[in-house]
Amino acid sequence: MWNKILILGIVISVFVSCGTRKNKSNRAVSNDVVTNKNSDYLINNLDYHTFSGRAKAKVELGKDNQDVTLHVRVQRNKAIWISVTATFLNVEGARLLITPDSVKIMNKLQGEYIVKPFDYIRRYTGEGVNFGVLQDLLVANVSSDLLRTDQITVAQATDDVQLAGVKNDLSFQYSLNDKYRPKVIRLTPIGGSQSLESFYSSFNDVAGYNFPQNQNIKLTSEGFTVNAILNYNKAEFNQELEMPFSVPAKYKVLK
Repeated sequence: MWNKILILGIVISVFVSCGTRKNKSNRAVSNDVVTNKNSDYLINNLDYHTFSGRAKAKVELGKDNQDVTLHVRVQRNKAIWISVTATFLNVEGARLLITPDSVKIMNKLQGEYIVKPFDYIRRYTGEGVNFGVLQDLLVANVSSDLLRTDQITVAQATDDVQLAGVKNDLSFQYSLNDKYRPKVIRLTPIGGSQSLESFYSSFNDVAGYNFPQNQNIKLTSEGFTVNAILNYNKAEFNQELEMPFSVPAKYKVLK
């Protein structure tokens, strides 16, 4: 049960994409440049402080299929908060809080609580994935941290740019659209059995943000596969957020 909740949380926190509403006092886009030999390539990353959204998701965990509603909140560089509600029950089943140092999960259906160091996530994603990489993927940004490597190649076609490289034993590949936004992301640890893939579609310009409304996510790790399809119906950037995570005293703390 705990593994399934954690895996779902990892999948959602790694790959969330949606339409957005811009706060006019902040820039929507941060234009980064990747230099490869004698050529420079533009990357349009979103510039934001906070994110919150609600999505319907179909999740396949092995032979189990679940329809869930997700509430996702991000405070940049500090925390990722996720609430998972099973559609057929319409009751919140789990709540997660991920920080650069830890992963905390409440199983609200069974009154249980668990806390692990952030390294626990790497059991499923492999080495090289840190909080910054998760955060960047969460809002469909190309990770500038991963691009800080001399092991990178860039190839450009008419309407497609491919960025591929290796950083901290993590192989990464970004396929960018003609707006220089990711349409495919792949992460694979060198020598590991894990892989993460995300395929983005239904790009829309909403209040200045070019963002995919839908995505298909696939996580493969230790002989199992998680497949998720996300469809967002609400999203906001740069609004004040609350991330409630108070564990009742009666909850059982699991080791």
